[in-house]
Amino acid sequence: MILDKILPSLLYDPQNPLIFTSTFFLFFFVALIFFYPLVVSRIKVRTWYLMIASLFFYYKTSGAFVLLLVITAGINYLIGFGIANSESRVRRRLLIALSVIWNLGSLGYYKYSNFLLDTINNVFGGNLPALDIFLPVGISFFTFQTMSYTLDIFYGKLKPIHSFADFLFFVSFFPQLVAGPIVRAAWFIPQINQRLSLDRERVAKALVLIFAGLIKKGVIADYISVNFVDRVFDNPALYSGLENLLALYGYSLQVYCDFSGYSDIAIGLAILLGFNLPQNFNSPYRATSLGDFWHRWHISLSTWLRDYLYFPLGGSRKGKVRTYVNLMVTMVLGGLWHGASWNFVLWGALNGAGLSIERFFRNLFWPKRNGAPLRKTALPLQILGVVFTFNFITFTRIFFRNRSFAGSLMMIERIFTDLNARLFFTWLKQYQMVAALIAAGYLLHWLPGKFKLGFEGLLQKSPVPVQAAFLALVIWVLYQFRAADIQPFIYFQF
Repeated sequence: MILDKILPSLLYDPQNPLIFTSTFFLFFFVALIFFYPLVVSRIKVRTWYLMIASLFFYYKTSGAFVLLLVITAGINYLIGFGIANSESRVRRRLLIALSVIWNLGSLGYYKYSNFLLDTINNVFGGNLPALDIFLPVGISFFTFQTMSYTLDIFYGKLKPIHSFADFLFFVSFFPQLVAGPIVRAAWFIPQINQRLSLDRERVAKALVLIFAGLIKKGVIADYISVNFVDRVFDNPALYSGLENLLALYGYSLQVYCDFSGYSDIAIGLAILLGFNLPQNFNSPYRATSLGDFWHRWHISLSTWLRDYLYFPLGGSRKGKVRTYVNLMVTMVLGGLWHGASWNFVLWGALNGAGLSIERFFRNLFWPKRNGAPLRKTALPLQILGVVFTFNFITFTRIFFRNRSFAGSLMMIERIFTDLNARLFFTWLKQYQMVAALIAAGYLLHWLPGKFKLGFEGLLQKSPVPVQAAFLALVIWVLYQFRAADIQPFIYFQF
């Protein structure tokens, strides 16, 4: 009888994919941690234990597409060996081409097939039917992760991994599997065969990250999304220009809290298992320039595009004009990585144009700065840089969030033709909790880093009962702010 109740919950449910904020994940992770001390000191057993748990986690998010993950890992594993053991330059190039074709081909099929068909229909007036394709969760992340492995071997930066179990564990490690950070083999593989330790300071750091991530996602992002932001973006014509503008600022906070919240939880969970993941966000809305922003936002993707696209294109080594072209190409393709839509292409193009124009004026007025952020300039200039950068990035999010150009243009029209600022206090009265969370979210984001470190230090010194009480408080707050349906992480769709 008990098994009849438990077994269905172990099967993949497309209506309820497994995410960090679900009740099932809490039981999954508690069970994983409960048996972990039995295997943690036995490296090979620990690897298999976590690998099987990770594959189960992905099965619960995407069903049978766990086979695609295993096949992708297997192909890149074999190609990595082939590249390393080949002395023929032609054969090495054919193998790396095969890796790129498989990774980008599988990503392209699942993510861009219908986009391509729709574009052909619109341009040539065709009537090609859409394909019934399910987008596997996290495919953009694990294909980039496996492709970076073969590219690093091809460029001589990495030696191949001998154990396929180690490689599959690296690819499937569940905390970062479906929404990053995009972890590279050179960062993660050396940790697999090390003795792991977990002291009081690391536990405190993990708890702070998990608490912060849960609050960002479960309280701020989900609440302002369900109760205000989504309503406006779904029907911008029904709202005033002021409400559209406030929803836009709300979305900038929502997407940050949602995605950085996931990264915080992922990094915290990995620490509790004894592993380190790279930082993915560094207070991006405190950036003083667009270049500085992209050094702070989704760092694992920004550095991936820099190292495997921007630099191979020539970076800034081929002259000023070529630099601007390379920036545009990198950001446009980065936009397409986020989604199969011309809205994302335009979003990437706007960011590429912004970076190019910024680079042009820096070369014109501060040639020796070479694109460095304005951290050592006068305070008023730093503030001006933060204000401009934040508002430019927020403006581009009109195209990032809207599902169509029509919706984007409607929102812009409402903001610039019907702002009606006098409605602010009416809005404030109607959306008191939304306003409070938006204000609190931005205030906490712009607080100096020493406040966050101070809280982490306080938790480190606190006894276990105090840490447990704080965890109970966070769970209670999440319960109070929960939406009727669990909201998936925004980057699951990418």
